[in-house]
Amino acid sequence: MARRRISQLDGKSAIESCLSPGDFSQEKLTTAVRYLLEELAEVAPGNSVEVRVPPLGATQCIEGPRHTRGTPPNVVEMAPETWFDLATGRLAWADAISNGLVSASGVRATLEEVLPLRLKGIEI
Repeated sequence: MARRRISQLDGKSAIESCLSPGDFSQEKLTTAVRYLLEELAEVAPGNSVEVRVPPLGATQCIEGPRHTRGTPPNVVEMAPETWFDLATGRLAWADAISNGLVSASGVRATLEEVLPLRLKGIEI
């Protein structure tokens, strides 16, 4: 189970604000991105893939071999806006990869099977 730092209420509120035209702020995007990383760790628990969204956060997910030192063998990295769009389904994994919006290294470095995240109570 993922360690929660952002409440569901605050996370969902931030996501809804970022989805609403004219209601965007960097603070809300930060909260939404971090909450979505927590959700990813919840729906795809494990330690074989590290997802990095600099400078806002990172998480480990996907079952498989665990790394203990140094750079993980499977790393996915992207900008906060790209993560938000992937996690909410506004951007497809294949499109993000083909457009160079995601850096993915390692044989297990894919999130295609777990994205978009299914968020209860949020209309996307």
